[in-house]
Amino acid sequence: MFRKPVNPTAYAVIGLGKFGMALALELAKAGAEFIVLDCDAEKVRTMRDYTEYAFVVPTLDKKALTEAGVQNCDTAIVCIGEAIDVSILTTLHLISLGIPTVIAKSTGAEHGEILKKIGATVVYPEQDMAIRLAHRLETDRMLDYIQLSEKLNISKLLVPKQVIGKTVRNVDLRKQFGVNIIAIEHAGYLIEAVQPEYVFDTGDILFVSGTKDGLAHLAQWAE
Repeated sequence: MFRKPVNPTAYAVIGLGKFGMALALELAKAGAEFIVLDCDAEKVRTMRDYTEYAFVVPTLDKKALTEAGVQNCDTAIVCIGEAIDVSILTTLHLISLGIPTVIAKSTGAEHGEILKKIGATVVYPEQDMAIRLAHRLETDRMLDYIQLSEKLNISKLLVPKQVIGKTVRNVDLRKQFGVNIIAIEHAGYLIEAVQPEYVFDTGDILFVSGTKDGLAHLAQWAE
């Protein structure tokens, strides 16, 4: 049984499909303490190279989850997609066990709505990847794009040629596009507190936040 360590935040990854396996490996790279559960013995054996808390669980009922020790985790991620009934029931069990944060993968709008109504934070991996790729294809200068909500998005892009040599105050991206500069990577260093007097330089990478439309207009202008 998994027992929560004193210091690190503990995670539970339920389901070792492509999404679950990738998530577990990233947690391992980050040095996080985590537990994984799946019905596939081969997948669980693979994960035992990364965590001692890898369990084969034929059924994901509350008893099996409790015996594995998931109730001792701070965050549980349900990585089950195709078996929607299992996804919903497992999510419900985890919430009833009192885990502070339960995140569930959804394969569609209706599935996601049900998960939200029972109290889970919902993620759409395929949709999110498609959105990020689409925005990266819109302009060569956009390096990455993350949608946090309908109104809040974060973009990483190369500094537009039009602003090189000008200050943040003079360019005023907030006034032009309604976006905010949250950080600038300059010569390999990340500047988190960007001052109005900062002068944009060739090679700078901007991290900006704003609405989807605002970031799209900025990307078009930057080409």
